[in-house]
Parts: sequence; C-alpha cells; structure tokens
Amino acid sequence: MKNKVLLSIMGLLLVGLGIMTSMANGKRARIQQIRKAVSQVNKQQKKVTTQIDNLQTTYNANDEQAKNDLLRFAKTYYTFSSQSDYDQRFSQISDILSLSNNQKNQLFDSGLDETGGSRIDNLGLTSQYKTATSYTSDLDNQTIEVLATVIIQTSGTGQKAINQTILLHGWFDTKTQKLTSIKINQIQ
Repeated sequence: MKNKVLLSIMGLLLVGLGIMTSMANGKRARIQQIRKAVSQVNKQQKKVTTQIDNLQTTYNANDEQAKNDLLRFAKTYYTFSSQSDYDQRFSQISDILSLSNNQKNQLFDSGLDETGGSRIDNLGLTSQYKTATSYTSDLDNQTIEVLATVIIQTSGTGQKAINQTILLHGWFDTKTQKLTSIKINQIQ
C-alpha cells in the first residue's frame, strides 16, 4: 500500500512536472514570439527614424538653399553704381531664378528715363547691399516661402547716403531649386 501511495505521488509529481515543463515551454515560445515582435518593431522604428532624418536633412538643405538664393538675389539686385552694373544684375543671378516674363520685366527694368537716357548715370544713383536676415516657412511639399529683411545704402548726386530697409518675399521651388517669384515690400 505504501508503494502504491509512493508510486501515485511519484506519478502525480511526474504529471505535475510534465505540466510545468509544458507550461514553461509554452511561455518560452511566447517569450520568443514577443522578442521577435519587439525586434521587428525596433527595426521598423529604426527605418522610420532614418527616413525622418533623411527628410529633415533634405528639408534643412532646401531651407538653406532658399535663404541663400534670396540673399544672393538681394546682394546682386541692390548693388550697382552705374548703368552698366544695373544692366548686368539679371545675368549675374539668372541661374537661381525662374520668374515669369512679366515679373522679370517688372523687377529688372532698363533704368532708362523717358528720353532714353540713363537714369542711373544721369542722377548718379548708387545702391549698396549692407546686410540681411532671412526666414523660411514651408507652403507645401514643393514650395518654401522665404522672407528677408535687407538693409541697403542708397545715394545720388549731391545726396547724402541713407540706409533703407527692404522686405523681400520669395517663393523657392524645391524641385527646380530656383526662386519662382519675388515681391519687394509687399506681403501678398
């Protein structure tokens, strides 16, 4: 009888051990599944983080390019001391511009008066870029809005040189990498 009880207890212990082992193996399998899932999530997160970093790098590069181009426009547009300098402004920055013909003609007039004489040379007009600060804001996936406050020094024959502050408002196309529109002292 004692042997039967011992055998029964041993049997129950073996069954319990089997059940515990089975449960432990099940939990181990579940732990492995969770580890695999966590690993996949970590890989996906790393991939998304890399994509975000790439987008930020592209955004920052385009942002800087937009600001640099508007400042280059300002330096060239507002620096002249003769009719010849005035006439050459567009050719010096045409590689960063993609303006409509109408806007190009408005921004880069001939500098001649009604008689065909040089307004720049006859009046001794000069303009010198001094400094500027620029800011950007995204409008959409392809366009960056760029604002710059520009300080220039202007003078004419017999006039004292004065500083003027100009507001430039430009739009930069990230696909073409060019300024597509520029407004001077206008918000809209």
